[in-house]
Amino acid sequence: MKILVGLSGGVDSAVAAYLLKKQGYEVSACFMRNWDSLANNDYLGNPNINNAQCPQEVDYEDAVKVAKKLDIPLLRIDFVKEYWDDVFSYLIREYQAGRTPNPDVFCNKYIKFDAFLKFALDNGFDMIAMGHYAKRIDKDGVAYLCKSYDTNKDQTYFLNQISQEQLKYSLFPLGDIDKKEVRKIAHDLDLDIADKKDSTGVCFIGERHFKEFLKNYIPAKKGNVVDINSGKVIATHDGVMYYTIGQRKGLGIGGINGFDSNGWFVVKKDIKNNILYVASGSENDYLYSDRCIVKMMNYMCPKVKEGAHINAKFRYRQADNPVTIHYIDDDSIELIFDKPYKSVTPGQAAVLYDGDICLGGGLIDSTYYKGKRNDI
Repeated sequence: MKILVGLSGGVDSAVAAYLLKKQGYEVSACFMRNWDSLANNDYLGNPNINNAQCPQEVDYEDAVKVAKKLDIPLLRIDFVKEYWDDVFSYLIREYQAGRTPNPDVFCNKYIKFDAFLKFALDNGFDMIAMGHYAKRIDKDGVAYLCKSYDTNKDQTYFLNQISQEQLKYSLFPLGDIDKKEVRKIAHDLDLDIADKKDSTGVCFIGERHFKEFLKNYIPAKKGNVVDINSGKVIATHDGVMYYTIGQRKGLGIGGINGFDSNGWFVVKKDIKNNILYVASGSENDYLYSDRCIVKMMNYMCPKVKEGAHINAKFRYRQADNPVTIHYIDDDSIELIFDKPYKSVTPGQAAVLYDGDICLGGGLIDSTYYKGKRNDI
């Protein structure tokens, strides 16, 4: 069977390719280029752009070394247009609307498990494989996406938008091992990237502050930071869309006379009037909600029954949160929380689980607390 592995230049995808080859598959690798940093004039790092190297190109060079070491062919394909049309444009629209999107979810949906899968099938490959920490289990003709053995690294949260058909053509070689074992295998293979730092955030941005990157596409507009309890202006912000509900760091609010020093948290965003509302203390009511509406629902396997008691994750690496599901229509659901949960944020993914099985997920559209909507 011919497998095309998405080789990112990181340790996870490298070990995934090795394990598949060890299992007897005919393995090839492909590096996906999703962003043209120079053309978009936003490369991060050295101001002298001609003397700096884009992190994406560093990753490609690492992928070349890995492919050579493993003795597998390496292809390279551009999905720059697809990424711009289906992922990045959506990200910008969501930020402009005051929500906080997760681009990794849509990169998986539209690029890695759609455009890349189509490329693989069109070029004679039988399946694709990725270095995600997730597990696929087949039963009665249905492919189920399940949490990985390494629960700390489990990435099913980011895979909630892929379809049953996409899942049937996908393999996840790291599903039954942990990160420590992945590093050990890479060391045993003498791979240069054995200790390479895991990528975080949007892959092509590297280490640059995401807010500074966004300013290239959403002009900064300073406004007031207001204490939601007193109504007093206590600071200024760079632009409401740059902040996330529940955010504490990066607010630029120090000690203020007349206020307790319990830390300030973003609790509400008024896009129309460009006001950022904050509250003091991590346990204030404004950070909590007890139900939410989720739209753009994607179901990877048969739906659970109406009123089922299941679990949901509202952030990556968050503990499972018990919820009750109610179906609104084919696109939308309501989740009733067993107890109030903190920082459930519009624009983020709500991912549903029945035990270890990932049922699918959607995007949080609105949140409520004690019957009142927490308007952004």
